Amino acid sequence: MTGRRQTRSTFLSRLLTRPVRARALTAGALVACVPLTAGCGVVPGAPGDSGGDTVTVMTWAPGEAGGTNRSGMPAFAEAYARWINSRGGIDGRRLSVLTCDERNDAAAAARCARRAVEEGAVAVVGSYSQHADSFLPTLEAAGIPYIGGYGITNDEFTSPLSYPVNGGQPALLAGLGRTLADSCGPVTLIRPDTIAGDQLPPLLGSGLKAGGHELAGDQRAAETATSYDGQAKRALERATAGAAAEPGCVVPALGDRTGTFMDSFRRSRGDYPDVRTATVLGSVDQSVIDATGGASGPYEGSYVTGWYPAAGDARWNTMKDVIRKEGFGDNRIDAADAGVQTTWIAYAVLRQAVESLDGEVSADTVSGALDSGLKVTTGGLTPTLRWRFQDELAAVGFPRLVNAYVTLQVVEGGRLVAAREGFTDVTKTLREADL
Repeated sequence: MTGRRQTRSTFLSRLLTRPVRARALTAGALVACVPLTAGCGVVPGAPGDSGGDTVTVMTWAPGEAGGTNRSGMPAFAEAYARWINSRGGIDGRRLSVLTCDERNDAAAAARCARRAVEEGAVAVVGSYSQHADSFLPTLEAAGIPYIGGYGITNDEFTSPLSYPVNGGQPALLAGLGRTLADSCGPVTLIRPDTIAGDQLPPLLGSGLKAGGHELAGDQRAAETATSYDGQAKRALERATAGAAAEPGCVVPALGDRTGTFMDSFRRSRGDYPDVRTATVLGSVDQSVIDATGGASGPYEGSYVTGWYPAAGDARWNTMKDVIRKEGFGDNRIDAADAGVQTTWIAYAVLRQAVESLDGEVSADTVSGALDSGLKVTTGGLTPTLRWRFQDELAAVGFPRLVNAYVTLQVVEGGRLVAAREGFTDVTKTLREADL
């Protein structure tokens, strides 16, 4: 890495030197024991093997004390376990879900991973963490697959033990750029002044370029700022500069601080009523829209790219039925939350992987099933999922990204609704991104 940037060769070198899971254990290969285990190998009751008729997995996410609150994900995982067990389990096996508060903290994320190893989890499923560097090495060393992470880190799209179900920020930004190219004048991005933030302009720009447009402004902002008044004013000025036929668009991609930016944007917007905002799921969801005033709030009229169909789509009905029957009024579980939706899809992957096995259910056999070309269907919520180590986007640094489909939603009357039917595949756009 030179300065703040990571070169392509360094990135690929890091990918190629990642520890590969120890599938050779079953063939009698000599490998080092993981310190947290009682011994080498996969045996009943040992880490990485549920043993008997129980499949043990873990779901983690930061709780309310962690700043980024994704407590609905582990809460839904517990509800899913009650639901699937009431229906006979997974292929006759009882599902046991361990949960862990990741606290949005690297040390806590590492502790969650160690606990998954110690308690014999065969997978970590439908989870959220920004600290992949802290937990993935532990999971990789123990051979435990990470199924359906939220897609918040690049490591989720490079680790050979990661099985993402969505396209993360790369797909969302490329898809958003393609949409804005057809409907906006000058487009300005507001993003964190970080290494991760450095990747956002080329991703958004790749979509704009595909539509014959370009990024007019790339404004860096401090992640920890308590006000973005200056950035909001400059973005509005850029959006109305020149003689563009269409009003400009402002794209805040500040994660948890997007709401802080929008407060500043609302205060500064008075003289620029036609400027629209656009963002990605994860920076805003229905709960954020509700909390900021709904139809009278700053997000009204905003375009939002998402990974899945809008929450009102009938394809979510079975998930909603699980929430209604087994959530017991738990207000942490919101069917419109992208985290809950990701957890639902991740457990669909786990279920089909386990059902495909003939015999032992272990971390090794679950990841082996997924690596062997298993095609996973999700009831139309995603395209058919299938993971191979080197997929179509390996050349741009995302070898595990297998779902580059996005949906376009818009805030109307304070609700996120579909702005366009169906999915948009941004695989080609990402392949041509200047990363």
